[in-house]
Amino acid sequence: MKEFMHYNTVSEAIAELQKEGFTIDFNLKENCLICEHSKYDLEDYEIAGIYRYEGNTDPSDEVAVFAIQERNGTKKGILVNGYGFSNVSEISEILRRLKYME
Repeated sequence: MKEFMHYNTVSEAIAELQKEGFTIDFNLKENCLICEHSKYDLEDYEIAGIYRYEGNTDPSDEVAVFAIQERNGTKKGILVNGYGFSNVSEISEILRRLKYME
C-alpha cells in the first residue's frame, strides 16, 4: 500500500489528495459509489487511505476522508463521510466491501 501522510485538517487532506490524482467527488447511494449521474460498483474499488478527524469543540463532529481508487488505478476519488454512533453500520459496510489496497 502506498504510504500517505496524515493531514491536519479535512480541507488539507482533500487538497493534497487531489494533487495526488484523487479528483472524483464520490458519494454513497444504494450500496454503490456515485459521482454526478454515474454509479460505480464497490467491488471494483479499493481504499488507498483513510483519514479521521474529530471536532475541536464537539467530539461527535467526526469526519472520515476516504481516498478510493479503482482496482486498476484508473479512477481515483475522495469520499467524505461523517461518522459516529449514527453512521457505524454504513462505515462498516464500506470497509467490508472496499478492501485496503495491497
